[in-house]
Amino acid sequence: MDYVKPAEVLDSMIETGTNKARLTTMQMLLKGCLAGAILACATTLAFTATAQTSLGIVGALIFPVGFVIIILLGLELVTGSFALIPLAVLERKAPLSRMLANFGWVILGHVIGCLIYAALYGLTITKMGTDMSSPLIQTLIQTSEAKTIGYKSMGTAGMGLVFIKAILCNWMVTLGAVMALTSRSTSGKIVAMWLPILIFFGQGFEHAVVNMFVIPAGMMLGANVSIADWWLWNQLPVLIGNFVGGVLFTGLALYYSQKKKASAGVGAGAGRIAEASISSDAQDGRLIPASAAGAGERP
Repeated sequence: MDYVKPAEVLDSMIETGTNKARLTTMQMLLKGCLAGAILACATTLAFTATAQTSLGIVGALIFPVGFVIIILLGLELVTGSFALIPLAVLERKAPLSRMLANFGWVILGHVIGCLIYAALYGLTITKMGTDMSSPLIQTLIQTSEAKTIGYKSMGTAGMGLVFIKAILCNWMVTLGAVMALTSRSTSGKIVAMWLPILIFFGQGFEHAVVNMFVIPAGMMLGANVSIADWWLWNQLPVLIGNFVGGVLFTGLALYYSQKKKASAGVGAGAGRIAEASISSDAQDGRLIPASAAGAGERP
């Protein structure tokens, strides 16, 4: 069977988080860079599909291809790691310092990868800066402004809104990372992880890595957005919201729900073994506690 049971998935989550915490600085930086560029490429594909069909849901259906590539290649997506590495820390299989190092270096890699792709894509859709007629140019400019000065114009309510949208976003994104662990086949992994990613993108939630591309890309094309607007009114609150959504709604929620079941299962199994041992001894005309019987059998 391809299906992996939830208790096994939890073990895989902890193991994956542990392995991520052990990566070298260069691995984290390069894997983060590649993941950022790939996700940015998937974003422009989704924008292209939306522009061609005038249906946003079509873009949402296509966007998960980037996430699938990242997961199958074992690259680093910090938003997914927000639900995995904290579990390794909780299980004392990785120190807090390694978790923070992973987050920091991978985020830096994302920014580099997204900026490189943004520059190259900007040259492409403007035909090396000679033609500004592409509708995708306006899409990027408008999206960049909506994600920054749009929230800024709302004041405190805007900050709360972007934070909530970031929480909801990474609840789905981290579920995508976890759902990939629910199957042993490549096709099963693809289908499983596709679903939550479609949900977040189709509803316009805030994803930190997508924004690392969309906002600076719009700025390069003429959006009225400053670096301060980018980081204060989107990037920082979205990163924090993504972390909260990932670690609370997926990481800790699944950890404590499945951990109890796993413990209960072990306890029940031990109880059945003890009962069987006592029953066997009783048939021989003696009643010996299972622990004592087991101790007597040791060499």
